[in-house]
Amino acid sequence: MYYEVHGEGEPLVLLHGAYMTINLNFGKMLPTLAKNRQVIAVELQGHGHTEDIDRPLSFEQMADDTAELLRQLGIEKADILGYSMGGTVAVELGIRHSDLVRKLVVISSPYKRDGWYPEVYATIEHITPEVFTGSGLPEAYAEVAPNPDGWATLVEKVKKLDLEYIGRTPEEFRSIKAPTLIVIGDSDGVPPESAVEMFKLLGGGVFGDVDGLPQSRLAVLPGTTHVGVIERTDWLVPMITEFLD
Repeated sequence: MYYEVHGEGEPLVLLHGAYMTINLNFGKMLPTLAKNRQVIAVELQGHGHTEDIDRPLSFEQMADDTAELLRQLGIEKADILGYSMGGTVAVELGIRHSDLVRKLVVISSPYKRDGWYPEVYATIEHITPEVFTGSGLPEAYAEVAPNPDGWATLVEKVKKLDLEYIGRTPEEFRSIKAPTLIVIGDSDGVPPESAVEMFKLLGGGVFGDVDGLPQSRLAVLPGTTHVGVIERTDWLVPMITEFLD
């Protein structure tokens, strides 16, 4: 499992989206985040430098892989930031390995299947390896992957992962103890209603002037799509930094 460590301080784990590498996903924000933190950026099974193995992709397994990495590094507790696929892995870490998680940042990721717009699944069904031509993703993969010819296999595994995704029950999601920052774009694949539900399940939806601020937070970025949300570095980094601090 490939990982990079940048900076010093409280540990922060970065979990990328599907088909992406550390640099593609977090290249813009990582240097700033690493100024005051030990940033541990990983590449999940079959992605980037991390070689694929003979098992399906699953969010649970990728969370377990990340938890084992933290244990191997001797890190008792870390903040976890995940985008899209990585956000779902972060949710699984919060549920399956709560002892390792101090705070969560979940960007553009629901906790259950119908937390996505139906159009997301309709789009995924028509994905082929060729769809990504010109996007820069196959090129970035080929540049660093142990098996540069494995792109088509990765695409099929991610499609299967997404199309078979069930997710968690509200009760399971509510079991997350870590304070959580939920972020979506206002034109994301995750509808606002889904993000609001997540926020409420984690203690949000109260009159803060009377009841006090909940430990979790919700941010909806205006004029922002699912693919575009991670590019909003000028908005995201101050929000994330202030929340983690």
